[in-house]
Amino acid sequence: MTAETAQKFKALEAQASTLFEIFTNAQYEPVAPAVLQPADIFLDQIGEMLRARTYVFTAPDGEELCLRPDLTVPISRLYLERHPDASAVARYCYNGSAFRFQPEGRTQARPREFRQAGIENIGVRDLEKAEAETLGLTIKAVQACGLKSFIIRFGDLGLFQALIEALDIPPRWQARLKHQFWRPASFHDLLHRLLSDEPATQRSQASIILTKLAGAPEKDASEIVRQYLEKQGIPFVSDRSLTEIAERLLEKREDIHGPPLSKDIAQLIENYLAISGPPRAAFARIVDLSKVAQINIDGALQAYTKRLDLFAEADIPLSDAIFNAEFGRNLEYYTGFVFQLEHPELDLPAGHIGGGGRYDHLIGEIGKGHSIPAVGGGIHTERLLLAVEGLSIEGEDTEND
Repeated sequence: MTAETAQKFKALEAQASTLFEIFTNAQYEPVAPAVLQPADIFLDQIGEMLRARTYVFTAPDGEELCLRPDLTVPISRLYLERHPDASAVARYCYNGSAFRFQPEGRTQARPREFRQAGIENIGVRDLEKAEAETLGLTIKAVQACGLKSFIIRFGDLGLFQALIEALDIPPRWQARLKHQFWRPASFHDLLHRLLSDEPATQRSQASIILTKLAGAPEKDASEIVRQYLEKQGIPFVSDRSLTEIAERLLEKREDIHGPPLSKDIAQLIENYLAISGPPRAAFARIVDLSKVAQINIDGALQAYTKRLDLFAEADIPLSDAIFNAEFGRNLEYYTGFVFQLEHPELDLPAGHIGGGGRYDHLIGEIGKGHSIPAVGGGIHTERLLLAVEGLSIEGEDTEND
């Protein structure tokens, strides 16, 4: 071990001690879930972007495993081991390694193995109160480690989903738009395709099978798909079942005979996603948008204002916060409020040091049971250390407001 490596290790250990003191003083129980995890659970839950960066391998007994790319899923599994009926309130804290492939090459800020420290708040029914507690404690922790300045960026998937559900569009389009939210380029491409008035059979690679499905009852759709794939010599290697493929093609059949998405609705969605700025100013713009469009998203708006009020009560610095309607982080298990702490002087997109959010469906999907409210926050400790050391080198020693 070089002197530089030993010094970094010592600094990270000191940082971990500070973080754990903050978390345990707030009555969060330290836990240490396993590094090796079942690959199928992760690949089902984390989303396409992170799935491609996960280290997956096959054990000698044939089981497919992965090195955990984050700790929220392992802690959700640990919670279910302790509480199989998913009815208990639990608060956990952790500090451990996570592993992600870095397609652009590893750096100090983007190592393939890195430490992640954080908290998980499970089972609290007052959603906004739990969110304020989680964000406030995450901020307190990074400040205790010496971080003097940062920007809070947050979004609200619940608000986006309420908007989509309030629109007069088919449920199949609502589901597809929600699914693509985490992939902005794909989302806007889907919106453009839904606007198109060209016959779907002219732009679909599956035009032949769509024609076959056009006159077939739904119960025969799976067999038609199977026969078509077999006749065309197309190997069936998809993770989806024949039934799922048939359902997707039946949706395409509906698109052929239905009208395209209206330009007014598409523009409304684009206008919403373009909203970004100080949280209360952004809220005013969303309210105006909903009034002009005459859509009811009052429940989601009330949750937004309650959250901001609780943030203010917790002395969370909203003057350093930005709401971005298109922001959803890159983990697809999130269901509502999401946040990131950003330090722009780090050599990273947006200078991401930590983040988290609400994931109310994750535990239920892992355990094949009922959903339970849950929200968490994690800190990339190597990046935090880089940011703190950078501030120290630059002589920034003023107190954060």
